[in-house]
Amino acid sequence: MTARFDLTGKTAVVTGANTGLGQAIAVALAEAGAGIVAVGRSAMDGTEALVGATGRPFRAVTADLATLEPIDRVVAEAAGLGRIDILVNNAGIIRRADAIDFTEQDWDAVLDVNLKSVFFLSQAVARRMLADGRGGKIVNVASLLSVQGGLRVASYTAAKSGLAGLTRLLACEWASKGINVNAIAPGYFRTNNTQALQDDPERSAAILARIPAGHWGRPEELGGAAVFLASAAADYVHGIVLPVDGGWLAR
Repeated sequence: MTARFDLTGKTAVVTGANTGLGQAIAVALAEAGAGIVAVGRSAMDGTEALVGATGRPFRAVTADLATLEPIDRVVAEAAGLGRIDILVNNAGIIRRADAIDFTEQDWDAVLDVNLKSVFFLSQAVARRMLADGRGGKIVNVASLLSVQGGLRVASYTAAKSGLAGLTRLLACEWASKGINVNAIAPGYFRTNNTQALQDDPERSAAILARIPAGHWGRPEELGGAAVFLASAAADYVHGIVLPVDGGWLAR
C-alpha cells in the first residue's frame, strides 16, 4: 500500500511555497519522493534547504500571481525540471475590514490572487497534462471559509467559496481525462495570514475553544493530506474539499 503514496519521479509545482502552508506542503511532497518547483514572490532559501535535505530536485520560480502575466513563464520554467505531474495552488492573500467599509481595491486584489490566477494556472498546466494523455493531480488550497462565512474577510470568503466550486467544476470536466482536481480546506493554522487572529487574545481564545484538537494547526500537519491527494492513492477521488481543521467543522 505504501507504494500508492510514493511520488518518486514526479514533479510538483507548489505556489506560495516560500513560507507557511505552502512550504510545508512542498516539503511533504519532497519527502514522498517528488521534485519541487516552488513558486513565490520572495526568496525561497528556507524551502530550498528543507527540500534539499530530502535529496529531491528543487527549482525556485519568482512570480507574483496578482496578475496573469507570469503564468506562461511559470509553466515553462517548471517544465524545465520535468513533466508537471502535480500542481498545488496554495498562493493566497487576505484583506480584513468590516463589510460596510470594504474597498474595491481589497476586493480585486484577493480575487485576483486567490481565484483568478488559480483558474488560469490550472488551465495552463492541464493543457500540458492533457497533451500527452498522462493526466495528473491538481490540489487547491481552499479554506473553512469555503463553507462558512467568517468575519471581516469579504473578498477572502468569496474567493475561497468560489475555489470550492471551481474545484468541483474542473473535476467534472477533467476526471474522465485522467486529471484529479481536489482541494484541502485548512482550519486555523499558525501562518502569516492568521497572525492578526493569533495576536488578538479574545479571538484566539474563542477559536481554540472550538477546536476539538485543542491547538492551532501546525503547517506540517497539512502535508499528509496533500501527499494523499497528489498520489495514486487518490486516483478515484475527484472534486472533494477535504477539511484539515482539528475537528472544527465537527463541533
